[in-house]
Amino acid sequence: GTEAFEKARREDKPLLISIGYSTCHWCHVMERESFENPAIAEVMNRHLVAVKVDREERPDVDRIYMTAVQAMTGQGGWPLNMFVTPEGKPFTGGTYFPPETRHGRRGWPEVVEAIGKAWKDPATRERLLAQGEGLTQATQEFLSPTTQSAVHRPESLENCFQSLAHAFDPDGGGFSHAPKFPMPVNLFFLFRYAAAMGGEAGEQAKAMVLET
Repeated sequence: GTEAFEKARREDKPLLISIGYSTCHWCHVMERESFENPAIAEVMNRHLVAVKVDREERPDVDRIYMTAVQAMTGQGGWPLNMFVTPEGKPFTGGTYFPPETRHGRRGWPEVVEAIGKAWKDPATRERLLAQGEGLTQATQEFLSPTTQSAVHRPESLENCFQSLAHAFDPDGGGFSHAPKFPMPVNLFFLFRYAAAMGGEAGEQAKAMVLET
């Protein structure tokens, strides 16, 4: 939200945007090891404005920063921990970090301290900002829709509806087989599809949501 970015500008700090979801094992591991540790939390709050995002509630935010970290590191996953400027431009990030350095992975407090120190130094901040500009441009170019983008074709809506209808479990609700991870974006789509289409297809879409 705007409050986080305003706080970052006011306190002159970068933001940590940490993206996860309820059924992600390593998200809970990092939460338990680092985010719930008072000493590590103190380091984070000293250097950063920390924001937690649920990728199932905000797949749009996840898509942006996942694209950025994949462009930067060649791989992605969750938890996705991205450091961004107060304008929201990503400049570095990664996935899971342990609470201390081990097995070739830098410890989370060490990473946060390094980011905070780099941000406070004018010379290194310039490099971070330049990296953020380049990474933002690359992300925007990759995600920008073209005139031929499939998402703008009417048949894409129908294909999406048919895919969900095929996966729907009429006996137990939900989609596909257990474990049925909750995806609110799918339910929102079905309600909007029902409102737009009406008729038998609309009733079927609405019934799937209500049963779920």
